[in-house]
Amino acid sequence: MILRRDTKEDDTVIAMLAAALRRDISFGALLPDQKLKLQSLRARYGGSNHSMRETLRLLTAEGLVEATSQRGFRVASATEDDVRDILMVRTEIEKLALGLALEHGDVAWEGRVIAAHHALRKAETRVAETTDDLTAMEWDEACRAFSYALIDACGSPRLIDLQRKLYNQSRRFRLALLRERRLDFDGRCARQQTLVDAVLARDSNAALAALEDDIKSELHPDI
Repeated sequence: MILRRDTKEDDTVIAMLAAALRRDISFGALLPDQKLKLQSLRARYGGSNHSMRETLRLLTAEGLVEATSQRGFRVASATEDDVRDILMVRTEIEKLALGLALEHGDVAWEGRVIAAHHALRKAETRVAETTDDLTAMEWDEACRAFSYALIDACGSPRLIDLQRKLYNQSRRFRLALLRERRLDFDGRCARQQTLVDAVLARDSNAALAALEDDIKSELHPDI
């Protein structure tokens, strides 16, 4: 009898481990350039050697973890050059995807954008008053949902996949700005309202300009 591993079960474990590591990288519990040793990670998060190694390979493909020359792993760096590079590429990817969504999106898509924007406004109001971990996580999720809603009618699974990878790479920079109280929530509110109004009006030039301003404001407000 040939024993086969339960692929579905393995995939579920890897997905859970990846979500936990993404969260801790984003919130700074795992620091930039920190070495990631299998035994230490297993003691902290669980899983087998196989599942943890596959998790690290997945996060390496997403740009959150780097494989070292000695076949080890470490958290990806988070330098000024890193944030500028992510900002540049993410802006171009999202502008391309939003332009396609404006061409192809229907009324249902507009409704999803409005709903995600409404949820984000509520989350931003809460996080502007208090920045405990739970509120910050809820805000981060609302930011993610709004960003995804804007492009989900673009019709390109590859563009969506690229946007999600870049968005995950950018999370720790946005959350660092939140912890440092460097986010201008009034300005963000105005920019996001301008963006939604332009989307609903199908004003491509205004929407793309507003999107670029919004991404810059949440990643590098000093640019």
